Amino acid sequence: MPALYNVIRRPLITEKSMGAKETEGTLVFEVAPNATKTEVKQAVELLFKVKVATIRTATMAGKERRRGRFTGFRPDWKKAFVRLKSGEKMPEYVNSL
Repeated sequence: MPALYNVIRRPLITEKSMGAKETEGTLVFEVAPNATKTEVKQAVELLFKVKVATIRTATMAGKERRRGRFTGFRPDWKKAFVRLKSGEKMPEYVNSL
C-alpha cells in the first residue's frame, strides 16, 4: 500500500462537506487520482483510527484558467466521500472548526 499521505492529500472543508459531516457522518477528502476505494478506506482507518462503512469517489474535471490571451487547464483531481460506521467519533480536524 502506498504511503498514507500520498493517498489522502487533504480534507475538503467547505460548507457542503461540513453539512454532510453533521447530517450524514460523512468526511470529504481530496485523494490521489489513481487511488482506489480500498486504499482510501485503509488510509482513513489507519490515520484516524475509525471504522469506515462506505466510500464514494468522484473525479472532478480541471477548470479552464486564463492569463490574458493564454489559456490552460488546472489538473483533474479526485474527491472521496467517506461515511463512517454509526457510533464512530469524528476526527479532531473536523471538530476544531
